[in-house]
Amino acid sequence: MSDRELYCDTCEGVVLFEAPVCGDGHGADCPELACTGCGAAVLIATVPFRPSTRSRRRAPRPLHRHAA
Repeated sequence: MSDRELYCDTCEGVVLFEAPVCGDGHGADCPELACTGCGAAVLIATVPFRPSTRSRRRAPRPLHRHAA
């Protein structure tokens, strides 16, 4: 089991959270945590960020106006 202190909205304070036995095979890196005070569940999800390879759009060029 993995333990860490996090803020719990229900308990309104920093409380010890623990990861229950993970059935998905995550081990100590399981994203599911439970508050030891009230039992509220928290899911900590990390999403890998990969920068886009698409070119960025450029702002349109201003039109040049000529006097008539």
